[in-house]
Amino acid sequence: MTRIAIIVGSTRPGRRAATVAQWVHGVAQQHRPDDTYDVIDLRDYDLPHLDESAPAIFGTYEKEHTRRWAATIGAYDGFVFVAPEYNHSFPGALKDAIDFLFDEWADKAAGFVTYGVQAGGVRAAEHLRLVLAEVKVATVRTQVVLSLHHDFDITDPLESGALTPGQHQEPALTDLIDEVSAWSEALKSLRVPA
Repeated sequence: MTRIAIIVGSTRPGRRAATVAQWVHGVAQQHRPDDTYDVIDLRDYDLPHLDESAPAIFGTYEKEHTRRWAATIGAYDGFVFVAPEYNHSFPGALKDAIDFLFDEWADKAAGFVTYGVQAGGVRAAEHLRLVLAEVKVATVRTQVVLSLHHDFDITDPLESGALTPGQHQEPALTDLIDEVSAWSEALKSLRVPA
């Protein structure tokens, strides 16, 4: 059984990421019921700005919040990152969460479900690909790009609004889920000590 974490990549009040992550979770569970999907919300970990004295690649975590985060991420075979696009990139809280760890990310697969005003979060995904490559995460090609203008029903810009994904979005999401699952399985041999 493959374990996939759906990571809520925003901690901002009024964020839409938690709503999107719940949609991803529901589709994933229905599409691949033999795999396990859990929503991991960065808000639940309350990670500060990176405060470990040693680089993550050494794996010598001093802080309890880092060890808790490492145990969570280490338990999964792959990830679906749900992230908004902020100023042509992804949120700083997500970058910090990635930077805390190294081995726990390594040799696993990831996909992206992004959203934004102008480009649906495409640039957030591209920046995530660069950062995740450095911690040895293989990213899949398929991604889901949600437009705040077309895939959400927003009456007040300060409210998260309702997610109303277009008909083409769920097939794209199931393709992404299939790719993340397949790649996560294929990479297992790299994570198991000889």
